[in-house]
Amino acid sequence: MMRSESLYPDYDVLALQDEWDAHTRQIVGKRLGPFQFKLLTPEQQDLIKAVARQLAYEHREEVLTWIAAHVDEQLLSPLGEAQRRPGVPPQKELILSGIEALNSWAKEKFFKGFQSIRQEQQLEFLQLLEVGGLPQDHGWTVEKQKELFKKLTGLVISAHYSHPWVWSDIGYGGPAYPRGYVRVELGLTDPWEPKQVPGS
Repeated sequence: MMRSESLYPDYDVLALQDEWDAHTRQIVGKRLGPFQFKLLTPEQQDLIKAVARQLAYEHREEVLTWIAAHVDEQLLSPLGEAQRRPGVPPQKELILSGIEALNSWAKEKFFKGFQSIRQEQQLEFLQLLEVGGLPQDHGWTVEKQKELFKKLTGLVISAHYSHPWVWSDIGYGGPAYPRGYVRVELGLTDPWEPKQVPGS
């Protein structure tokens, strides 16, 4: 496992998976791949991963691929979206048309697709998208741009922090089912939970 910077460099939550029930192990294990994409094309997957690198500050290809797979799954989900602002299309349409718009905006300004421009340029685009500051052509109003940023951020961050490698990075003990947590008071940890490495 390639590690990013972590306060728990020697901790691996997957070493505890024998304490989980079979169903939990199966769910978590699927986040490690291999993945079968049913909706996103390879180019769309690369666009999602480029966005995720910026929003989650993540560089590990394995984690980025899981994020793209999670987005693929969510866009095909039959579950509703709760509330949606007037004039904002359904999530699937918003995300697919939105990443294509990001690609088009990048090509108009830098003559390259979004995933091919420099990372600081990608970040600049996403910062503008957050406030609705990109061109408003083809129906991309300020509110629609803001909603796209909000949806992308929600999908990316929820996927990122559900990956077991990221759990290890932040010292999260994992599902701990059926064992459970005993010491739940602030500042206390169970004996099997990781301790922060001094000076890290």
